[in-house]
Amino acid sequence: MTKPSSSPPAFRVRRATIGSRAGLFSVCLAVVLLWLAPYVVTADITHTLVDLMVLVVLATMWNLLAGYGGLVSVGQQAFLGIGAYVVIALSVHGGLNAFLAVPVAGLVAGGFALLASFAVFRLHGGYFAIGTWVLAEIVMLVTQQIGPLGSGTGASLSTLSGYDPDVRMAYTYWLALLLAVLAVGAVFLVIRSRIGLQCSAIRDDAVAAEAMGIRVGRVKRLMYVVAAAGAGAAGGIVCINTLFVQPQSVYSVQWSAYMIFIVVVGGLGTIEGPLIGALLFFALQQALSAQGTTYLIVLGLAGIAVTVLAPKGIWGSTIGRTDFRLFPVGHRLEL
Repeated sequence: MTKPSSSPPAFRVRRATIGSRAGLFSVCLAVVLLWLAPYVVTADITHTLVDLMVLVVLATMWNLLAGYGGLVSVGQQAFLGIGAYVVIALSVHGGLNAFLAVPVAGLVAGGFALLASFAVFRLHGGYFAIGTWVLAEIVMLVTQQIGPLGSGTGASLSTLSGYDPDVRMAYTYWLALLLAVLAVGAVFLVIRSRIGLQCSAIRDDAVAAEAMGIRVGRVKRLMYVVAAAGAGAAGGIVCINTLFVQPQSVYSVQWSAYMIFIVVVGGLGTIEGPLIGALLFFALQQALSAQGTTYLIVLGLAGIAVTVLAPKGIWGSTIGRTDFRLFPVGHRLEL
């Protein structure tokens, strides 16, 4: 009499866990609470929170570009400035509502990035990074030659003067929050898709990825265009929030420095990392911005400390080791 063979254990492949469901629920709850902010806080606070939303969008887009696409750019401020000036052009000179001009600004920035990619994609590694910076400087110099946009002195968004200040600030805040949610949500969906797997393969080894049949150039160009569109829309928000655009400010390389700091400190190649880094950077900025050079010194020391003590960033080196996830993108093998 033979013994019945024991059936092999059944395994399941899952993305979500109890921890990730709790994290995703907490994100949704935070978005709802943030949406109600204009009803319970002053316009000055919502004005400040718009800056946080812009940082989240810029860092998320830069992380998509560098953390998943393997493209380290220090010239994303080019698209930020393009977006800001497109809002000025469409609203002041074209008669379009400034709030409706923001998504158009993102599309224009994305279209410009598509054209520019055929030039900058001829460069690789550090040359690509410097090339994108040079591109941003060229765009700034061209903008300074356009008289209707204020040349080098800047331009004001006068078309919003008819709004009540509190109403304008509330609309700006809601638009900025919506853009931040869309940016994070878009990255989440992209990374869970086949394109996300291709991005990971390209980031790890572009030559091997191309040998496996992945169209490396097309995927990188897509990441570049999407990141530029997000930065362009963020530039439109900056324009509406400040009501003034000046080339030396909006095209400053400091914007790229902010993006790099936030992503590296939070965690490169993770969706949660830019959120953590943006919150930390925003907190330091609000607490120390009045201290002048001390503010920059503290930021530098914080960046050095994180890169030495937590090379994968705050999220990747600490929280990311637990079962808790805000955005489950990987797979888990369970019995």
